[in-house]
Amino acid sequence: MKKIIFLLLLIIIGLISFGYFQKNNGLNGDKWIGIGVLLIAFALMPLFIYHRYKNKNVKDYLMSNFTQEKENTDNQ
Repeated sequence: MKKIIFLLLLIIIGLISFGYFQKNNGLNGDKWIGIGVLLIAFALMPLFIYHRYKNKNVKDYLMSNFTQEKENTDNQ
């Protein structure tokens, strides 16, 4: 999974760099930059989040007042 994420990151950096290179030479590079950004949002981030949290308990990271008992604040 690490290798897939790293390869995808290199591809995205390549697409964005290619788009900026084309844009600086007077060509239409906005399409390549947009494809790179879309790949970041819809491919790289979900894969990264799944890879980091696949064996962890999500309840450890959530703040929930329902699981903890409320303190007695009548005397304050």
